[in-house]
Amino acid sequence: MKKQPCLKLLVALGIGILAFVPVALAEDAAAPGELIFPPQSKHCHGSSLVECPNGDLLACWFFGSGERTADDVVIQGARLAKGSSDWGPVFLMADTPNYPDCNPVMFLDPKGRLRLVWITVLAKGWQHSILKIRTSEDFQGEGAPKWSWQDTILPKPGDEFAAEVERAFKELDPDRGIWGEYARPYTEQIITAAKDLIKRETGWMTRIHPLVLPSGRILIPLYSDGYNVGLMAISDDSGETWSAGKPLVGMGPIQPTVARKKDGTLVAYCRDSGSEPQRALVSTSKDDGQTWSSAVDSDVPNPGSSLEVIVLKDGRWVMILNDTEQGRHSLALWLSDDEGATWKWKRHLELTEPGQGSFAYPSLIEGSDGQLHMTYTHAVKEGKTIKHAAVGVEWIQKGD
Repeated sequence: MKKQPCLKLLVALGIGILAFVPVALAEDAAAPGELIFPPQSKHCHGSSLVECPNGDLLACWFFGSGERTADDVVIQGARLAKGSSDWGPVFLMADTPNYPDCNPVMFLDPKGRLRLVWITVLAKGWQHSILKIRTSEDFQGEGAPKWSWQDTILPKPGDEFAAEVERAFKELDPDRGIWGEYARPYTEQIITAAKDLIKRETGWMTRIHPLVLPSGRILIPLYSDGYNVGLMAISDDSGETWSAGKPLVGMGPIQPTVARKKDGTLVAYCRDSGSEPQRALVSTSKDDGQTWSSAVDSDVPNPGSSLEVIVLKDGRWVMILNDTEQGRHSLALWLSDDEGATWKWKRHLELTEPGQGSFAYPSLIEGSDGQLHMTYTHAVKEGKTIKHAAVGVEWIQKGD
């Protein structure tokens, strides 16, 4: 099934077109950074990074013998104290005994509390995941945060979920591709599944930092591997209660990362979980994340891997991504001074030959020190770990 580029719609959304040209990594291009813990053989992935009010950095990730089918997977964390160059000991952040805990994200809510949101996977399937949330007011000392409250998040999409899925597919009019008398086209199957109450109320997963809007509204970007769509969990009371926005629909837009333009428009870049071309899918919202335009291909390459975009204090945008169509052996920072219309500066954090390393699932913040701080999965022949790196914007501008 071939996705439609929909370039006219892309231009109408105000998203720039960018030609992707591979570049070689210069010898001095490697960013300053350190491994949070020594490389080892178990699986560690999906990190998230937050800066505490006291300047400490707190990172978390999931760790175990696998992912959704491994019942020993837990959420781990570590702390980099302000002024220190060494990460402290690894500690436990969350564990549901005998179930995999995955995809943690952290943020500070409008009241200054630390929030940890993650998924517990039921029946060894992503589509059966449930969302959990923890709160801490005491998280700036040594070791793990002290949790004061925990609950589940139940977004509960309504009947408008199915209607929006059907509307978007009609607008995109995708090529139905191969078919058989006994197999309905992909879009028809998703439309039918969207009407199933239990399917649309479960399986929503975290990946990227939540976004706190000027109004105080919190958006947690969610996605579903069952539907291959995105969704925002929305809270207007500092995270006490949550509701579901309408779905972000396209040919495989998952793991959305959201940036806010100066005019209030929200732009979501999504991992490409569909067919060719391998591009990040993009969608916009004019109503603070309640509704989204149909997701279409951008010219940002994406090999089926998570990416993140943030807006800096000075208004420039930074994106961290695997800037390839295949493989996670290349990880780069891109910089835009026109709200994503163009990405004029690019520099690689990691670049090796395909099959020689995997550097993926990044988490990106702008620190109070003016540096860009990021964590990401660092997997090479010596083992797997989570790496932290920090650079200034000028580092990107120098290029490879």
